[in-house]
Amino acid sequence: MSGTVTVDFGASDSHTRTSDDFEQVSYPTTHWPSQQHEEGLPLYAEEKARRRGPRTAGSAPFSVDERDLYDDEGKDIYSKSRAFRSYNPNGRPRYHAPPPTSIKEFLLQNLEHVIPIIYTLLSCWTRYHKIGHSNTVVWDEAHFGMLLFLLTGISNLRNLGKFGSQYIRREFYFDVHPPLGKLIVGFVGLLAGYDGSFEFKSGSEYPENVPYVAMRVMLATFGVGMVPLGWYTAVELGMSQWACHLVALMVLLDVGWLCISRFILLDSMLLFFTLLAVFCMTKFHNQQYQPFSFDWWAWLTFTGISIGLVTRRVSSTIKLIGLFVTALIGLYTIEDLWDKFGDVKMPVRTQLKHWGARIGCLIVLPIIVFMASFKLHFIVLNRSGSGDAQMSSLFQANLIGNDFARNPLEIAIGSKVTLKNYGYGGGLLHSHVQTFPVGSNQQQVTCYHYKDENNDWNILPRWNEPEYDPTAPIRFLKHDDVIRLSHAPTTRNLHSHTIPAPVTKLHHEVSCYGNATVGDSYDYWKVEVVDDIKRGSREHVDKIHSLTTRLRFKHQVLGCYLRAANAILPQWGFKQVEVTCVPENDKYDPHTYWNVESHWNDRLPAGETKYYKSPFLHDFWHLNVAMMTSNNALVPDPDKEDILASKPFDWPFIHLGLRMCGWGDSQTKYYLMGNPLIWWGSTLSLMLSLVALGVYLLRQQRKYADMDPQEWDHFLYVGKVAFLGWALHYIPFLIMGRVTYLHHYLPTLYFAVLMLAHLLDHFIFSSRRLIPRTKVIAFGICAGSIILTFWWFKGVAFGIDGPIADHKGLLWRESWNIYTQR
Repeated sequence: MSGTVTVDFGASDSHTRTSDDFEQVSYPTTHWPSQQHEEGLPLYAEEKARRRGPRTAGSAPFSVDERDLYDDEGKDIYSKSRAFRSYNPNGRPRYHAPPPTSIKEFLLQNLEHVIPIIYTLLSCWTRYHKIGHSNTVVWDEAHFGMLLFLLTGISNLRNLGKFGSQYIRREFYFDVHPPLGKLIVGFVGLLAGYDGSFEFKSGSEYPENVPYVAMRVMLATFGVGMVPLGWYTAVELGMSQWACHLVALMVLLDVGWLCISRFILLDSMLLFFTLLAVFCMTKFHNQQYQPFSFDWWAWLTFTGISIGLVTRRVSSTIKLIGLFVTALIGLYTIEDLWDKFGDVKMPVRTQLKHWGARIGCLIVLPIIVFMASFKLHFIVLNRSGSGDAQMSSLFQANLIGNDFARNPLEIAIGSKVTLKNYGYGGGLLHSHVQTFPVGSNQQQVTCYHYKDENNDWNILPRWNEPEYDPTAPIRFLKHDDVIRLSHAPTTRNLHSHTIPAPVTKLHHEVSCYGNATVGDSYDYWKVEVVDDIKRGSREHVDKIHSLTTRLRFKHQVLGCYLRAANAILPQWGFKQVEVTCVPENDKYDPHTYWNVESHWNDRLPAGETKYYKSPFLHDFWHLNVAMMTSNNALVPDPDKEDILASKPFDWPFIHLGLRMCGWGDSQTKYYLMGNPLIWWGSTLSLMLSLVALGVYLLRQQRKYADMDPQEWDHFLYVGKVAFLGWALHYIPFLIMGRVTYLHHYLPTLYFAVLMLAHLLDHFIFSSRRLIPRTKVIAFGICAGSIILTFWWFKGVAFGIDGPIADHKGLLWRESWNIYTQR
């Protein structure tokens, strides 16, 4: 070969190159058209030359700190370098096709959406098939949501929770959960033509005028949406197509998710919004390569909105079902910002912009969405209803059908009143003929959240004063007046003594004692005016008004103050709120504040209280505290056995299912359980993930390189999303004291499914050691098993007709109560 090739290596330089000379090279812009340049000769010909390239900044959320993407000058003697896996987990720029010029080109560019569309159509079949087969009210359709344990003063459930009906009738009701789900149910009923007249008694047949099938279909659509969300979330998590298929199949064919989605329940909405929040988080994660771009802002905003939508259950007993996924996104954000804080090259102004974006979109925006549902709740429910007493007196006064505005304004001796505790979640001062089984054994005094005549009290003079004369001049109630409060139905007097209260032992017991002619000085209460919402401080209050004047009642002898602080009495007190007399004089304790709510006095004119408005923020906070207080009563009754309840340890391996209806031979039967292979396999995958992580960490410590850094980062990222999501949703139930049921595990299951698909993808579908044929066989076994198991158990979701004994082979675990009569 004639001629020579001269290679110019550049000017000789004595400077010794360091790692940073290579690592600080930025990514070149990707240009898909062919590059018009000549191919250069390799700079090094040695076989062991160091491979160079740009180092990625830590892949951000849920990632490890990438110290180096390369082997150290060929010193890794434990494993050979491996071809880089074409995966884009960290928001690297992806190829965007040019705008299509024809329909054919458009279809070719969107072929990736064909498969999820097919899965969505299959989901429509599973969710809608035989959805109207049972024409009876199934399980919690009786309440359009979770069973509502109200503090009703009776030991059984009070059937007041026809929430969808009350939205249509616009009657105010009370529930322990935020209103978004039931607003949607009410809207669904309105669209379906439901008139709000049906009682929805459990087990009763739907009449022809109730469009229950249409309502079920509309709510089942949320269940349909779960399937494409599962597919696209797996795609955004960087799973292979095999794993994406498995995620979609498991969401599609789990009989637990299927069964809960086919009735007029709130659970399908909660599941859909949970999956939506996870999808938006993963979608935003993949926009991290272009911060503050339109797509970046859009998906951050959608994540915040999804948080607001899923946050629908709150209680002080850590029952934060909707907030569990919020906690996952919060941890993701904390790690993301911490990673950016460690980037010393990022300007402080950019750091602040990232913080501001997260605070605005992930904190402020969800709160606005959450509060907006309450505002709409208050606007729609503008009529007096069963839940009025849970709200402040001023709020109730503005409801249509409430008579507070016609009540006399100024309180006088001889008036009959009801007294509302002003603390958040406070109820009405109440008494009934039952006595305390401990302490004084006198008549019980409690706080009650519903209206009845046992809340009525007469304001009377002291025993050493002349008896009240209805013909004498009117004596208005003022600050520092000393009075008696006589319980109207029983004529006993509000009383306190040094006997400890039954629950709050450091306080004095409050009871009812004597009658209209028998009593003593321990029946005396001194009225202290705190302020008036309309007139201002005490100095401006000459006479005590109903609704607006805040009062305290000081015991004349003991010097203690009447208080109701949401402590719940045992079953003998019907789980109503304990009322005590607290020795400490805390002037700022709202639980010692009271106001007159209802007021009857024929000698006084009607007031003008309809012009008084209650602030929205006050009503919002008041209702949320009331929900938390009532939810505290949702604890297991040791004297009763709930055959539907289960323990959290029962859920991962489906120790016990849940009968959703009657089990007679003539009834269509539904049994809430899961696809055993999905539940058992996903639970085992969680355990295996910890073992795999431990093994990899041990091998890394011994300098084995099983994965390149980006693969390791991907393994950790998906594992953290799945495992932390599962743990945040499951562990709180282990420390709760309330009643739990199998359907509480359904949101948690989704993260276990992601973990199962992730491990199958990692060890099988993306493995370089297995040939494609082996992967196809493995996928066929997994998918076929899921499909066959679904087909075997499909009856528990679609409905089982006839005697249950005729349906053989459903008892895979002896603990399942499918065939028992009980």
